[in-house]
Amino acid sequence: MSGKSQPLTPGRVVIGGAPEGFDAILLQRLVERARGPVLHVARDDARLAAMETALGVVAPGTPVFRFPAWDCLPYDRLSPNPVLAAERLAALAQFAEGFDRPCVLLTTVNAASQRTPPRDWIRRSRFVAEVGGRVDEKRLAAFFAENGYARAGAVAEPGDYAIRGGVVDVFPPGAEKPLRLDLFGDVLEGLKQFDPETQRSEAKLQRLELAPISETPLTPDAILRFRQRYREAFGAPGDDPLYEAVSEGRRHQGMEHWLAFFHDSLETIFDYLPENAPISLD
Repeated sequence: MSGKSQPLTPGRVVIGGAPEGFDAILLQRLVERARGPVLHVARDDARLAAMETALGVVAPGTPVFRFPAWDCLPYDRLSPNPVLAAERLAALAQFAEGFDRPCVLLTTVNAASQRTPPRDWIRRSRFVAEVGGRVDEKRLAAFFAENGYARAGAVAEPGDYAIRGGVVDVFPPGAEKPLRLDLFGDVLEGLKQFDPETQRSEAKLQRLELAPISETPLTPDAILRFRQRYREAFGAPGDDPLYEAVSEGRRHQGMEHWLAFFHDSLETIFDYLPENAPISLD
């Protein structure tokens, strides 16, 4: 992989014995030759973090996205950590519309082997608004409820939102800091990034784009689909608290493990990448 960079052609290249740290240099060279996204599959979370740190040193200008695995076992009675869930959705939203610029998408074996919501659902589920445009506050509140956002007194972590009169605070997935929407009636008068600790406004923005914070939506269609598939798989629900909660539009611990019941079909992270995107295996 030395010498003048040339565009990659489909195929397989095996490099053995690359010392730790130098593998990041090889990955950066792969990105330069690919001229688009490169997926790096690490063995585990520790190796993913090490690669992210190394890329920050050898390729500080290259965009790096993370797609981590859940921190719970399959069909556990616990939901994945909200911060991890937000990070996963941020990556899916980034690539759902297509991403043709040089970058690295870091994931692990566990995350890459796990099914994801389909791309068309990610595209349909976004909430978009621009300063000066109209915002239906009821529709925005419904978006928060259906897509996994949690109402809080003050936003502190990804997925939190707060509504106080004409002011709406939200911490979108993938964002470094939360956003504040200033509404005058149904018009978005201002959009600013702010510091959650000091509450001081910072950068002004012109466009709001929110992605789901949970992979399991609670839209009317998704709830109906869950109920039908649950009964097909298990028969009468009895007094199952999961079935009761979802039927009532409430979130329940561990519901994410029944992802296939909420969507028409599922995909993998590989489906989100361009055709013939290079893949680096740790």
